[in-house]
Amino acid sequence: MSLAILATSCGGWVVLNGVGDAIDRVDAFGGDRDRPADDGVTTFLVVGTDDREGIPEATLKDVLHAGGESCHCTDTMMVVQLADDGGRANVVSLPRDSYVDIPAYKDRVSGRQVAASKGKINAAYGMGGAPLTVRTVEQNTGLRIDHYLQVNFLSFVATVDAVGGVEVCTAKPLKDEYSGLDLPAGTTRLDGAGALKYVRARHVDGSSDLGRMHRQQRFLAQLLHQATSGGTLLDPARLTGLMDTVLRSVKADEDLSTEDLLRLAGRLKELSAANADFTTVPIADVDYQVPGWGSAVRWEEKGAKALFDAMRTGKSLTGRAVAPAGGPAATASPVAAGTVPPARIRVQVLNGAGVSGLGSRVDGDLRKAGFATTGTPSNAGPEAGPTPVGRTVVRYDPRWDESSKTLLAALPGAEAVAVPGLGATLQVVVGADYRGVAGAAPAAANPAAAGAAAGTGAAGAGASAGATAAANGVSAETGTAISCP
Repeated sequence: MSLAILATSCGGWVVLNGVGDAIDRVDAFGGDRDRPADDGVTTFLVVGTDDREGIPEATLKDVLHAGGESCHCTDTMMVVQLADDGGRANVVSLPRDSYVDIPAYKDRVSGRQVAASKGKINAAYGMGGAPLTVRTVEQNTGLRIDHYLQVNFLSFVATVDAVGGVEVCTAKPLKDEYSGLDLPAGTTRLDGAGALKYVRARHVDGSSDLGRMHRQQRFLAQLLHQATSGGTLLDPARLTGLMDTVLRSVKADEDLSTEDLLRLAGRLKELSAANADFTTVPIADVDYQVPGWGSAVRWEEKGAKALFDAMRTGKSLTGRAVAPAGGPAATASPVAAGTVPPARIRVQVLNGAGVSGLGSRVDGDLRKAGFATTGTPSNAGPEAGPTPVGRTVVRYDPRWDESSKTLLAALPGAEAVAVPGLGATLQVVVGADYRGVAGAAPAAANPAAAGAAAGTGAAGAGASAGATAAANGVSAETGTAISCP
């Protein structure tokens, strides 16, 4: 995210060119030769730690609400994969309590060799640092990690503040005394400290880490949109002043050179929430009891394998079906129209009807029909026309007119609007006339339930009714509709 901010600013290239040597380096690979083969895509392991070094105790306790001792573990873990053409990114969250195989390693304190075992994935960092963390992820996913980025509280807070804060929407008040989160219903712009409380909260509903990962993914999509939108950080002087608290509090692997940073920044400059897929490894059990470890998260093996196989081949995660927990791989219903198959058509859903949760419902319906939706529906803005919208509209770049024919056939009655320069991602502005997608599975009777998995991809089982309702803009406690995307 820091690199994306730099790439969108006037002086970013000059600043970034001189900061490579200032970034803290870690030996993330430890000379390990027994690694997955190179799969031809660039894959980052991004971890968030509760490292509190350099942060005053008063700031931790009173501002960030993160007092106490550091657990010396990874609090958040995401695998971020960038396509070679720079046009797409896959982001997969790994639950911090995932019960996985941990490879043999050498203890950092005693120097003795420790045999391979099983344990929670977030414990690998405390056992063997970044090298063991990388090896653990590689062994359990089969993915080759090319680069390692480690972010702490300070760098996350500084990044959010650097973009001027990020808006989040919640259907009901969220309060978590552990993280300090106290958020009213509706839309709120969070500064860095507030955002940290939001993404760390684990006690706002019964879904614990799964609900938190869903919030993290939605927040990351919003942060990405904020960082890459026009007018963000156009002041080189302000940017330079932020360097010490943003990039200088990020740790990276030793092989990530300044040239790599520059290339990465150039690719991230073209990235947006519309071409980034967010999902979570499929879950079979969110309360898997393990002696000595307590409650852990167990992956759904077939679904997880299908997900990581797709990543190894560079496929869009929302453009294909992933096996759900306890069942066979889902197959998309075909939509017979146009010359372009749905799986090759990128779609961003915009809720223009003012009906809470409709955007998530439509995103899910289109995905069931085989379309490569973004998984991050939004409310329609002024560029989509006046709201609320009565008739559903398909906005498309004339260069992708064949794709528009396929999408229009899936949305009977929708109006086609050509928008030169829109690009490869088509937009569906959902109107009040929406009645479903031709070729998709029938919509659930409850609109909130129909969109439950829309923003989480292969998140799997375990989300509580409260988390489902909150994700779709309906209060689980009162049933009051909040206009969230």
